[in-house]
Amino acid sequence: MQNNPVVWFEIYVQDMPRARKFYEVVLDVTLVPMPAPTPEIDLEMWAFPSDPETSRTTYGACGMLVKMEGFGSAGGGTLVYFGCADCAVQAARAAANGGSIVKDKMSIGQFGHIALARDTEGNVIGFHSM
Repeated sequence: MQNNPVVWFEIYVQDMPRARKFYEVVLDVTLVPMPAPTPEIDLEMWAFPSDPETSRTTYGACGMLVKMEGFGSAGGGTLVYFGCADCAVQAARAAANGGSIVKDKMSIGQFGHIALARDTEGNVIGFHSM
């Protein structure tokens, strides 16, 4: 079996408490604080729950929210999709918690459904469900 080639993602934020609350409520998870790799880097990181021992061999990738000087939120070009039972539920939670719905739940045929939302930091994120 081929490993999942996506091994890491970072969502850059400007207001960590606001962003952390948004993702914890919308995804019903608890983010975990991560130390900066070196003391010279002014960095705040909160990781999404994962098992780093198995994430490369299963569906999914590790990742975290990152606040770092010089790296702004709301960049374009990369879209992170979060798996869920019903993507409409997470999209509605996003809108109810300071974000907005960009694209309501829509069918992607045999591959299930997706919905797109904007988080409290201006990032567009996706939700996927079968």
